[in-house]
Amino acid sequence: MLRKGAIVLIGAGCFISGAFISKVADDKLTVGIVREAQKLIGLNFNDAQLDSALTNLERFQQNYEVIRKQPLPNNVAPAITFNPIPVGFEFDKTKGKFEVAKASNVKLPQNRDELAFYSVPQLAELIRTKQISSEELTKFYLDRLKKYGPTLECITTITEELALEQARKADKEIKAGKYKGTLHGIPFGVKDLLSTKKYKTTWGAMPYKDQVIDEDATVVQRLQDAGGILVAKTTLGALAMGDVWYGGKTRSPWDINQGSSGSSAGSAAAVAAGLLPYAIGTETLGSIVSPSTACGTTGLRPTFGRVSRHGAMALSWSMDKIGPITRSAEDAAIVFNVIYGPDGKDQSVYDAPFNYNQSINPKKLRVGYLKKDFERTYGFKENDEATLAALRKAGIELVPIELPDLPARELTLTISVEGAAAFDELTRSGRDSLLVAQHKNAWPTSFRAARFVPAVEYLQAQRVRTLLIQQMHEKLKDIDVYLSPSFASSNLVVTNLTGHPCVVVPNGFQKNGMPTTITFMGKLFGEAELLSFAKFYQSITNHEEQHPSMDFTTKKKS
Repeated sequence: MLRKGAIVLIGAGCFISGAFISKVADDKLTVGIVREAQKLIGLNFNDAQLDSALTNLERFQQNYEVIRKQPLPNNVAPAITFNPIPVGFEFDKTKGKFEVAKASNVKLPQNRDELAFYSVPQLAELIRTKQISSEELTKFYLDRLKKYGPTLECITTITEELALEQARKADKEIKAGKYKGTLHGIPFGVKDLLSTKKYKTTWGAMPYKDQVIDEDATVVQRLQDAGGILVAKTTLGALAMGDVWYGGKTRSPWDINQGSSGSSAGSAAAVAAGLLPYAIGTETLGSIVSPSTACGTTGLRPTFGRVSRHGAMALSWSMDKIGPITRSAEDAAIVFNVIYGPDGKDQSVYDAPFNYNQSINPKKLRVGYLKKDFERTYGFKENDEATLAALRKAGIELVPIELPDLPARELTLTISVEGAAAFDELTRSGRDSLLVAQHKNAWPTSFRAARFVPAVEYLQAQRVRTLLIQQMHEKLKDIDVYLSPSFASSNLVVTNLTGHPCVVVPNGFQKNGMPTTITFMGKLFGEAELLSFAKFYQSITNHEEQHPSMDFTTKKKS
């Protein structure tokens, strides 16, 4: 769930607080061995102190061996649940009516290819008014997946048999007057780290390319219960990093010589190319934001604890989030309204309402912006300046704010440590050698290095994270939404650690023709206001209406 190029910091450590130790054959641990080992974590206990610790260290080793014999599949979470809620924070507990603008006067286009870029409400209106059947629409998207998917390398599995079965069922329900709502009969795709019955769940990685987890993840089940049609599983960088997977490298439809970034690479590429009306992605440290930027889509990263991760591959139990990748903010709101909330399986999910409706006035929201980040020199600065200018012209007052001054980047060792635990068996079995990427920043190296991070240092990092959460709360007391350049890694790191939601939306193009985005940040559990503000921005601009030409025949793929 990491974007390509995401920061992965590896802490150094050793045995002192229970981290992994190995010893050669039956050689006993000695003071000399331990003296050298402590250099990894910058400690300097004297020989007498180390000698006294040897008995405990031997016992720890024995404990490790016993624990390792206990099977621990990836779906078993630690008995520690991350809490993103700061002291003094309360979310609204009153559930209101969910409401979106209704599509009207929608007609089936003469050029059927135009359907590929219709919004979810437009497609829903065509189905509701029986201008097109779900089966016809599903076949339309299946054809596009088959035509363009191989070039973009964005699909691991097309679920054609299931999709046609679900579409025919939807048509019967709608004909019988049992219309379930906006997503009824609409095709969708999910990142291939979400489990699905009968179909493979590959996690984008060679060691798992034939893996079948025969259950539907909660998110998949909820979308299907709403009448959605699962047509494809989309690519992800292996084990949720980057855009390189066991079958190739996922491409941006704006330039197939460019990768679509990661790790929700396939979801963003497929939506941008009109192969899917919407798709599900995940983010740990930029994996919705980054591919949405590379592909020019709208991506929602919800608050941590909003969407159940049951059935999703775990990389970092305290940082993984699931959200939709769509064409617009309102499409994201529609999908999010179906997938959020407790399921009784993921204990980290909070029962907080999502009151997105027409009564929210974006002009009355208190809006901040990271002034210092916008003042920096960067390649597409003019696009961000145009965004700020458009909002000011529309009557939005932008208040300068700053992020907390704490060592957030250093806290990203959290991902390495939790990821190493999640893939402990992969590392110890040596099957990590099957992963395509084997460079020094790739997962195999990261997981091995993380074995030397002491438990004490990991917990100390989480204590600093508590300070970060509290200080972020203070910074946003008088702010409902704030803007950040999408390139700003400091904001990306801080808010993924604190669990704050964001919406990334297209706001122009670079000189090379690749899209750019702007990031809107919200308060914890403030997705309704956040998405309303993003929709407002999209109502005064037209960036989300731009689509790639799909003329890949004259372009060379490297």
